[in-house]
Amino acid sequence: MLRSTKIVATLGPASSNPAVLERMFVAGVDVVRLNFSHGTADDHIKRAALVNEICRKTGRTVAIMADLQGPKIRIGKFKVGKITLADGDMFTLDAARELGDQDGVGLDYKELPRDVRDGDMLLLDDGRIVFEVVNVHGSVVRCRVVHGGILSNNKGINRKGGGLSAPALTAKDMEDIRTAAKMKADYLAVSFPKSSADMCMARQLLRAADGEAFLIAKIERAEAVQPDTLDDIMSASDGIMVARGDLAVEVGDASVPSLQKRMIRLARELNKLTITATQMMESMIDSPVPTRAEVSDVANAVLDGTDAVMLSAETASGRYPVKVIEAMDRICVEAEQSQTVALDQEFLNRRFTRVDQSIAMAALFTAFHLKVNAIASLTESGSTALWMSRLNCGVPIYALTSKTATRYRTALFRDTYPLMVKYVGSDREELLEEAEKVLVENGVVKDGDLIVITIGEPIGAPEPLWQVIFPVAGTCILAIWRRKTVKSWAPENHISGAPDGIYQAPRGRGSSRGLGCATLPSILK
Repeated sequence: MLRSTKIVATLGPASSNPAVLERMFVAGVDVVRLNFSHGTADDHIKRAALVNEICRKTGRTVAIMADLQGPKIRIGKFKVGKITLADGDMFTLDAARELGDQDGVGLDYKELPRDVRDGDMLLLDDGRIVFEVVNVHGSVVRCRVVHGGILSNNKGINRKGGGLSAPALTAKDMEDIRTAAKMKADYLAVSFPKSSADMCMARQLLRAADGEAFLIAKIERAEAVQPDTLDDIMSASDGIMVARGDLAVEVGDASVPSLQKRMIRLARELNKLTITATQMMESMIDSPVPTRAEVSDVANAVLDGTDAVMLSAETASGRYPVKVIEAMDRICVEAEQSQTVALDQEFLNRRFTRVDQSIAMAALFTAFHLKVNAIASLTESGSTALWMSRLNCGVPIYALTSKTATRYRTALFRDTYPLMVKYVGSDREELLEEAEKVLVENGVVKDGDLIVITIGEPIGAPEPLWQVIFPVAGTCILAIWRRKTVKSWAPENHISGAPDGIYQAPRGRGSSRGLGCATLPSILK
């Protein structure tokens, strides 16, 4: 059974061996994540080349996502590597200090003393250790330990409620953007954005380096989940990552599940992509099977409608990088089988303001009600496939493209499966024949199956101007054209069981010119 939800796997020492990586691809990886917090630019370029090589070997379409490190809001190092703090201890964070001891430690993030005030709560090591700020003097932040424990080198710092002023893009990130463009990454994940300005800057730097990647905003700051700010960030992004680790530290772990649902729902409404990340199968770093709680977590993300679920240390440094992908694949498929398709309800109270998107929605509606076998979107940019993948109609969407970049980019879209077409001419009938051939050769459909095809007119246009639905090697059933008038067909040509206004053409597919759909005048005007 086809899996609708995509799997993102982080590469690292456990998954850099070509044989292991090939098994991961076969097990179901759709996107690999290169974590720029670790390794050199050369390391990432070599890994990207290995991914491309294994894609060719296995015939799988696996996209590459470059994940920027973002600002290092961390403490410095200790003379002995780590210390143990007890509740009530006094401890200093000193931006001018070199090596730390039992009384205090330096800061990699030198601006911390300017960002905090008396009474602020600082959370270190993903919230395992909690400090209360007693006072700030110059470069020194004096703290009282609220929750103690073992504190080791370079642990991260968060301020409860957010508010640290560190910029989203550091000098290292700017250099890494050039590396991502050089390796032709399909996606670029930006860490800790606070506004659309951060995403716009990242896009400008990427385009200046001749990169074409889609931008993913990692939502991990408390201020980023404020309604107006979240809308602002999404408007400048192609998708978001629900980065639950740092986000949970800043807003509190109990707030994350509802925020996850809200972000995924909003992203789908705004035609944006979503990746759900952090600790999804963390026990499988050391265990060959997941916990029941992890199974439920992954399944709930699928039911929320996420495009992808992400693995981090599980595949980067874990003992079972292949098994964890196989387990996640099973969970996703099982969860998807329990989903109900309620496309008609999705259309209620929804207004379409663009003709191209309206026609994409019309194709979904028709495919759902005619119970077709597949939707094929002939696409240059992938936009049509993206729009259709935002609603679940129970029909798989095949993104047919002659552009390699588009093929890999659509690998992340939920319910969407990329296929290459070789035809790049301008004859519509030849292109349709090529599309039909590709679908048949890949085992998607067989003679007699109903399919829906969307295509730009003129050929190569980025927006869908018409659709045609036909049985493979059969007669045309419906074409929706962008035209000023809509022609109604005689009642005797109405297809039995089809929605009102859907008619069969009196001749073969070549006679579909001018055929219209009487039920969609508002869309086609």
